[in-house]
Amino acid sequence: MIKQYLFVITCAVGLVLPAYTAQAAVDSHARNLAASCAACHGTNGHSAGGTPVLAGMDKALFVGSMKDFKSGARPATVMHQHAKGYTDEEFDLLAEFFAAQKR
Repeated sequence: MIKQYLFVITCAVGLVLPAYTAQAAVDSHARNLAASCAACHGTNGHSAGGTPVLAGMDKALFVGSMKDFKSGARPATVMHQHAKGYTDEEFDLLAEFFAAQKR
C-alpha cells in the first residue's frame, strides 16, 4: 500500500516539476533583462523619480512604448538606443515582468 502512495506522489511530482522549472527559467530570464533597466528605472521598475515607474505598468502600454522607441516613432534621449537591443519577444517578457510588480 505504501509503495502505491509513493508511486502516485512520485508521478505527481514528475508531472508538475517540468512546468515549475520552465516557469522559473522564464522568470529568471525576464528578471535578468529587467536588471539593465534598474540603473534608471529602479530595482524591479520602482523608480525613485526622474524616470517613469515601470512597476505595475500595463503590458500593452509597455510593449507599445518600447516598439515606438525602437522604430523612432517616440522621441527619446537614450531609450531609442536601449530598445534597439531587444526583440519583440523580450519586450513581451519585460512587459510581463514589470506588470507583475506591485507599485
